[in-house]
Amino acid sequence: MFKVADFFDLSQTAHAALFVSDGPAWEALPRIKDYLAETLKPAILATVSPQAIVGENVSIGEGTIVAAGVCIEGPAIIGRHCQIRHNAYIRAQVIVGDNCVVGNACELKNALLFNDCQVPHFNYVGDSILGHHAHLGAGVVLSNFKSLPGNVTVQHGDDIIDTGLRKFGALIGDHTEIGCNSVLNPGSIIGRGSVIYPNINWRGVLAAGHIVKNTAPQEVIAKREG
Repeated sequence: MFKVADFFDLSQTAHAALFVSDGPAWEALPRIKDYLAETLKPAILATVSPQAIVGENVSIGEGTIVAAGVCIEGPAIIGRHCQIRHNAYIRAQVIVGDNCVVGNACELKNALLFNDCQVPHFNYVGDSILGHHAHLGAGVVLSNFKSLPGNVTVQHGDDIIDTGLRKFGALIGDHTEIGCNSVLNPGSIIGRGSVIYPNINWRGVLAAGHIVKNTAPQEVIAKREG
């Protein structure tokens, strides 16, 4: 259940070695730190603005553009031909694939982005994995820490699965679209090719190829004069 192959095309990341078991895909998240310690070779092959801050333990591939105001703390690996736009904040333990967008005022922490991901506007991505061609609309938050004590759990039907993780945001399958200003609560699992409409507060598991619509009624009334 929740195996890597159910959500992600491993040919679309250079870091498939993070997934070392047949267990749930979220088990890769606590491995990111050690994986970077073992494999990261600092190198800046990108075009980096002099107004950007890039830590020592960072690798950025050729063709990538790092704009003014960006802060990349590291350790982090950022692939080729990415856009890291103004004021993006990339914290520790982050891996970004090729041809990705990390946009204005976005924040990433302990996360893996497969190739061709777009996280373009005012997004928070904490302790999460985003698949190939996943896209977050403006203002989407992948919340990674629940208010109550204990590990993050995944609600699947009548089953409640303990992930063993105190912090865990979401698994976002390949070719998934998350609409603007949606909030995914800790432990959200979104299947391949699914769509979540804007302004959704989502919790739990969404099967592949499904759409979550916001059907809240709207009322239009005439404006009173005087």
